[in-house]
Amino acid sequence: MDTTVPGITFDGQGECNFCEVHNHMDRAFPLGEAGRKKVQEIAADIKRLGKGKKYDCVLGVSGGRDSSFTLWYCVVKLGLRPLAVHFNDGFGNPVAGENMVKACHKLGVEMRTITSDWRESKDLKIAFLKASTPDMEEGTDVGIATALYGVAAKEGIQRIVIGQSFRTEGIAPLTWNYLDGKYLKAVHKQFGTVPLRPWKADDPGFHLDLEQMFYYAFIRRIKTVTLLYHVDYVRADVDELLARELEWVNPGAHYFDDLYQSVIYYLNRTKFNIDRRLFNYSALVRSDQMSREVALERVKHINGIEDERVINLCIKRLGLTRAEFEEIVKAPPKTFRDYPNNYSLIRKLRWPIKILSQLNLIPESAYDKYFNCGT
Repeated sequence: MDTTVPGITFDGQGECNFCEVHNHMDRAFPLGEAGRKKVQEIAADIKRLGKGKKYDCVLGVSGGRDSSFTLWYCVVKLGLRPLAVHFNDGFGNPVAGENMVKACHKLGVEMRTITSDWRESKDLKIAFLKASTPDMEEGTDVGIATALYGVAAKEGIQRIVIGQSFRTEGIAPLTWNYLDGKYLKAVHKQFGTVPLRPWKADDPGFHLDLEQMFYYAFIRRIKTVTLLYHVDYVRADVDELLARELEWVNPGAHYFDDLYQSVIYYLNRTKFNIDRRLFNYSALVRSDQMSREVALERVKHINGIEDERVINLCIKRLGLTRAEFEEIVKAPPKTFRDYPNNYSLIRKLRWPIKILSQLNLIPESAYDKYFNCGT
């Protein structure tokens, strides 16, 4: 991590605030025997709440490494009965799609695909290109979250399991990936052309503002569980396990279960001088899963996820010509602060958000994301 990262600070020993966050989370979510004990407590809680129901949890799947391993671990190691939920916004990698189908078939898990309204999904992607901010996956991130909450609400399930690990992914700097339902609506209002469908509890669409979060967390009592925070999860070992157990095939790169990531990485590099691998690789270095020397060498080269053929395919799928796309992205770079958002309110709710994170009523990393990863 270096000074291209907004909000980074270094202490007298040269350690940055992102390392401090990593250290804090390492202590808060220990591995080894303590981690195994915590996982068993989580599993017991999920089974208790799901007793007598067809499913005891909702589990988000994408066909990538993290979610595939989480699905396998929940079924094989913990004996849970998940309902696998996949959000489809029209840009899924076919290899990842096959991974999901094979995994669910082999594990005897039902998979439910929530397909977004294509007009809304496409319109949001174009709107965020025009907004000229680096968090171009805002619509997809909100769509994934609402798909999970919507299915949980519909089925009366109180636990959502997320395949995410700060030890292998890190936490994105706030300005690079700001998640806020009000912000999404503000950008859509200014640049969108297709009206968003109204919110319904079991069909939320692209609506996830503070009032919706309050409904799911406090009225429906739905909690999110980041299971991998407590599991000794080593990527190199997991690839071999998944290939053997689930016939899993690597989609080609981390995050490449979503083809639109080609566009995101390309624009992040060429327009915003952002390399998202910085926080990914830093997490792997801190977790002893990659050497610092290897990480530094890799970031000297353009990420292989930037596939020109895939970029052109995504642009065509948006209904744009390459010339129209390049014209849109000529606009000067901006951030979420240039649009209406909830950030000032979130800052005032610092302590409630900390408590909600600790209680898993919102993702455990939410507090650090909004308060310790840049301002």
